[in-house]
Amino acid sequence: MSEEMTIKDSEGEGPRGRKSPRMFRKVPCIRVSEGTPEEILHDVIEEIPYALFVNGRHMTTAMLSPAGLEDFVTGFLFTEQVIKGAEEIESIKIEKNRISVITTNLFKVLGPKKTILSGCGGAASYIDPEKLPIIQSDFQTTNTFISDMLKSTLSSDIHRITGGIHVVALAGSQQIITIAEDIGRHNALDRVIGYALRKGIDLSHTFVIASGRISSEMARKCLVAHIPLIVSRGATTSLSLEIAEKNGLTVVGFVRGSKMNIYTHPGRIILEKREAPPLPD
Repeated sequence: MSEEMTIKDSEGEGPRGRKSPRMFRKVPCIRVSEGTPEEILHDVIEEIPYALFVNGRHMTTAMLSPAGLEDFVTGFLFTEQVIKGAEEIESIKIEKNRISVITTNLFKVLGPKKTILSGCGGAASYIDPEKLPIIQSDFQTTNTFISDMLKSTLSSDIHRITGGIHVVALAGSQQIITIAEDIGRHNALDRVIGYALRKGIDLSHTFVIASGRISSEMARKCLVAHIPLIVSRGATTSLSLEIAEKNGLTVVGFVRGSKMNIYTHPGRIILEKREAPPLPD
């Protein structure tokens, strides 16, 4: 993992041009086209197991892409309600495949140890809406802005090269704030939440853009972070909509060009028609 690449972040407050471990590597394979084999090298996304220790206790092992780990840890501990904010983290130490975190509350009771798989990310088998926050944000945005931001977000170089990455962005009322890429969409969501916490950004006036399905765990993380809106070019699940409807989260799916499905709390979306370009003289 000594190879490095320059990560170019989105427009907004995200850092630019910082060095980060390489997100993919070339592996040999045989490509077959029209029955004809060809030996090539193909770019494959990295999937690395990281053991997370909190105050000396092994909390979880997460399958992650090897970049932006501080943001992931901050967001994950927050959405798992181990911490109430970034200020409760005393230190984060990363040594090879081990991440050690010290928090201000050394005696915080952690849940059972679990493994976060790249395909899922969440480990909650049952989510009780009564124990989740109610979103009361007055944040609003337009359908055209959502479409524009989703198109901008999903133009990922790493996804284009490997075809194996999820992309999640955090947007404000005027621009993309930060973009995270990971093999798991839940991990990517934790990364953008962690970034916002570390930068002191008010999450109640932001929204999440996701490349993949909106699951109940994605909805839960948004509610814990008080994010009022999540949008995706993909589908959503019935449980995520039940949780969202009850707890005040706006869910928008199948954003494709000028089309989208608004499932819950539509009052946050101001509908407008895009003006046609003027005809040439």
